Amino acid sequence: MTRVNLVTGGAGFIGSHLCEALLARGEEVLCLDNFFTGRKANIARLADNPRFELIRHDITHPVVLEADRIFNLACPASPVHYQHNPVKTIKTNVMGALNTLGLAKRVGARILQASTSEIYGDPEVHPQVEGYWGNVNTIGPRSCYDEGKRVAEALFFDYHRQNRVDIRVIRIFNTYGPRMLVNDGRVVSNFVVQALKNAPITLYGDGAQTRSFCYVDDLVRGMTAMMDCDGFHGPVNLGNPGEFTIRELAEIVIELTGSRSTLDYQPLPVNDPARRRPDISLAREKLGWEPKIPLREGLKPTIAYFDALLSGKNAPEA
Repeated sequence: MTRVNLVTGGAGFIGSHLCEALLARGEEVLCLDNFFTGRKANIARLADNPRFELIRHDITHPVVLEADRIFNLACPASPVHYQHNPVKTIKTNVMGALNTLGLAKRVGARILQASTSEIYGDPEVHPQVEGYWGNVNTIGPRSCYDEGKRVAEALFFDYHRQNRVDIRVIRIFNTYGPRMLVNDGRVVSNFVVQALKNAPITLYGDGAQTRSFCYVDDLVRGMTAMMDCDGFHGPVNLGNPGEFTIRELAEIVIELTGSRSTLDYQPLPVNDPARRRPDISLAREKLGWEPKIPLREGLKPTIAYFDALLSGKNAPEA
């Protein structure tokens, strides 16, 4: 019998790539999304697949259906969108976790929570290991997302301990690739769009803060490997351990786009992490996973995608 996967947030940037990967494995996919940041265009090519079904639903409300596996990706992931309605962001994280966990408990499904490196806050441990509890401002402008994800992790492990729900928890570090939103406010999409427009590239602070960038295909491989792994619940870091300053990223994007953009330095946002890099030793050990696509290679299809969008052409298949 073909396995049925529920993907909440399935029309989003990462969710749509995950839906494609699951269909490519011959499995069935129930894609659930309220289209706050997800887009029908991301999943349009899947609509005619008989093993794909789209459900318009807000995961802050209970959902009743049957599934063998649940991937909970429902939540805006960029500061621009999760700070737009912070109360809704907290509700999506907490009520979304409760509703998907309740469903998993009822139907006996294995369930994966897409958590985030943001649970580490502005880390005092570098690189970040899963045993680090983090340095998070509980009342800052980012706390709706950071604390919402931390509560979701707590709920997942409490459901596992109390109700024996078969959970998986991953912590996603900066991910990029085709289907990111033009206006999502994340650094890769910001820089690529600005560079393609030959506009000044906005750097916050002195640009010396660091991030690690994982191409979306690598992340999806890690997600499916985690879901396929028996007896390991996580949490586990999924990200690329290559570390770049924000200024280095801007310079690479300018080079690859052939842009005439200059660098525009602006004040650093509140609670912006100074350094971010995953320790992926646990992912290598438990999942046999590590990213394969270097930053420059992953940026090429990402740039091509945005170039097509901005020029009004059909976005390339990716």
